Amino acid sequence: MSYKPELLATASSLEELKRLMAAGADAFVIGESKYATRPAGEFTQEMIKSAVELAKPNGVRIYVSMNHLIDNASLAEMPAYIAFLQEIGVDAIVFGDPAVLMAARTHAPGMGLHWNAEMTSTNYMTAEYWGRRGATRFVLARELNMEQVVETKEKTSLEVQVQVHGMTNIYHSKRSLLHSYMDHQTEGDRLEGYEKELGLYLKEAERPDEQYPIYEDASGTHIMSSDDICMLENLHELLEAKVDSLKIEGIMKSVDYNEVVVRTYRRIIDTYMADPDNYEFQDEWLEPVTAVQDPDRELSFGFFYKEQVY
Repeated sequence: MSYKPELLATASSLEELKRLMAAGADAFVIGESKYATRPAGEFTQEMIKSAVELAKPNGVRIYVSMNHLIDNASLAEMPAYIAFLQEIGVDAIVFGDPAVLMAARTHAPGMGLHWNAEMTSTNYMTAEYWGRRGATRFVLARELNMEQVVETKEKTSLEVQVQVHGMTNIYHSKRSLLHSYMDHQTEGDRLEGYEKELGLYLKEAERPDEQYPIYEDASGTHIMSSDDICMLENLHELLEAKVDSLKIEGIMKSVDYNEVVVRTYRRIIDTYMADPDNYEFQDEWLEPVTAVQDPDRELSFGFFYKEQVY
């Protein structure tokens, strides 16, 4: 089968989904914080159904994130939720907990299953372990470098997904740390709401120029990276390795920003695929993204070119 890379995006709303679909996204991962870790926006069941109805006629795939840490209280409602996702035509479930996989195999047979357990998805043998249990895709940890990404792709039978743009999570707690801190600071006069839009951030004394966005939602407290991954200049290396899915993480970004980013990646993917042997990156292709990039957030290669020391 010929290689056709997927450009995967997130969406915070149905309106953003429409705009990013028009900009060239092939697939979306959406969800609600009851089951999903750090969704870009809350999608109710009715909204997920609407997303599928918008996407299907355009050949766009919808994946629903269920990679939250599942507790006992969530188990009773989960089978009906998963059965609903299959009934409306969702293409795959993103999971980290085996409980989700077991429920999906029973209540949504044939559903695509994308294993995403954040920092623990670091080797191809783990990919094969989950593949033998029904997983169809392996979402690689952001800490892997290019050599490790390529080797994993070569040695696993599963689809491989890699993040190519946007901020990454560096810390997560299920506890409401922001609420606890603000309660302490205000002596019990609680300040309600610590959503992504409030612009809260942390700083380290040793690195005062770097800001780490922090927010809280139904799944806990999240601290994000101080820079944004941007693989536009070296995207061809991932395409040469035939990585199956290239994810743009749009959390805490405006719709206008994400639209520019998706459109730019779409252009580069299409240019490469049209003539891989003669492909050469043009510096001006980066300009639309740098024009909308927050000047306080550096564009970087993340861990792609860092030597791993064990």
